[in-house]
Amino acid sequence: MKFYICETKLGWIGLAFSEIGLRAATLPLPSAQAVEEELRRLGAREPADTAEAGDWPRQLGRYALREMVSFSGELDLSQGTPFQRQVWQALLEIPRGETRSYRWVAERIGRPGSARAVGQAVGANPLPIVVPCHRVVASNGGLGSYGGGLALKETLLRLEGAVRRG
Repeated sequence: MKFYICETKLGWIGLAFSEIGLRAATLPLPSAQAVEEELRRLGAREPADTAEAGDWPRQLGRYALREMVSFSGELDLSQGTPFQRQVWQALLEIPRGETRSYRWVAERIGRPGSARAVGQAVGANPLPIVVPCHRVVASNGGLGSYGGGLALKETLLRLEGAVRRG
């Protein structure tokens, strides 16, 4: 995999690319070095050039500036199990500025009662922000959990002007 590191208003974000498309992204980190270490841990070995990174850095930069962005580009979600890929596809259906519960996602994929397994699949999302796992919250109205910590989850939801639904 190749990698690209970009600076945004949220912090440094790393992107990893396969031949298929964007395969992994880091959450915002305080330094480019920390991002590179994370990308290498994920298996990215060679820097990508600007052309190979495509429009992803610009889209993420605009997102961090609160601009309306519909992320576009090829995603490589092949590393997930069929169940995880179903969950990740459902996350892509959650509109910006809205949230959904783990239960909603479970029902959306036709697996009611599997909210706990959905939570594990959400936590394994390789493309945070792009595949908006931060928009999934607990049924009781709590934030649930987030790999980057609840403060970052809250920041992302506030940045989007999130309204709780579902």
